[in-house]
Amino acid sequence: MTAALLLLLLAQSAAPQLEVATTVSFTEGPAVDSQGNVYFTDITNSRIWKLTPAGGLSLYRDNANGANGLVVDLQDRLIACEGAGGRKPRVTRTTLRSGELEVLAEEYAGEPFDTPNDVTYDSQGRLYFTDLPGGAVYRIDAPGKLERLLARPEIQSPNGLQISPDGKTFYLIEANQKAGGARLIRAYDISQEGRLTNMRVHYNFFPGRSGDGMSIDEQGNLYVSAGLNRSRGTSETLDNNAGIYVISPAGKLLSFHPVPEDTITNNTFGGPDRKTLYITAGKTLYKLRFSIPGLLR
Repeated sequence: MTAALLLLLLAQSAAPQLEVATTVSFTEGPAVDSQGNVYFTDITNSRIWKLTPAGGLSLYRDNANGANGLVVDLQDRLIACEGAGGRKPRVTRTTLRSGELEVLAEEYAGEPFDTPNDVTYDSQGRLYFTDLPGGAVYRIDAPGKLERLLARPEIQSPNGLQISPDGKTFYLIEANQKAGGARLIRAYDISQEGRLTNMRVHYNFFPGRSGDGMSIDEQGNLYVSAGLNRSRGTSETLDNNAGIYVISPAGKLLSFHPVPEDTITNNTFGGPDRKTLYITAGKTLYKLRFSIPGLLR
């Protein structure tokens, strides 16, 4: 038995208990505000739901224009990647206290986005988001002011993204389901100006299903929602089961925490101590306790 396999088995045997937080339809894009409320999307019905710390579930926004990935920024505003459900694909920002919504981006160089997918921010408050079908990564500096950082052919199917606690490393999930497609996490150096250089492969899920979304803790470990429990008719194998893959800043698998439901999509940290990981998978929002506090992005 290899040391890596032994570490994985020990981590699984000591794994915290997975709990169901609530059940809706097809869950995605969880985000937590300063009050501990969890917002997550129901892609099937184009809605955004809100779960209070006490467990109360309510509809936050109906007709959410195909909202997918979410994040709550440093000013407690909800950022949403809207894949289009009646309007143009766009990225919006909603002030949680007032409900006022503004459009941050809905095109680049005169061309509309395909389907904005996931979003995060850096210590300066700049936003970064992926356009999954369009194969691009953008940075938003202010409403209507954005720069395309990555595009095909240098990337293929960009999905989840994160920035290290020190702001020096940018992580990007590639989720190409096609035969031979990139199914991995890329790492880049990120400059003070928010540009990306020095690409390297941080972790490779191939030939299994890659990650979808991911969170990061205070020590720089990534918590990646990845894998499959059942085949879904693509070239992806069942080599890696559905669950949370905890990956170190050195690109090593530290632990695996299985999730029984396909398809696992995304996750975020929350709770009073930021040690509760909320996980969207299929129709369910799960929660799982960890020992290291996570970053709320």
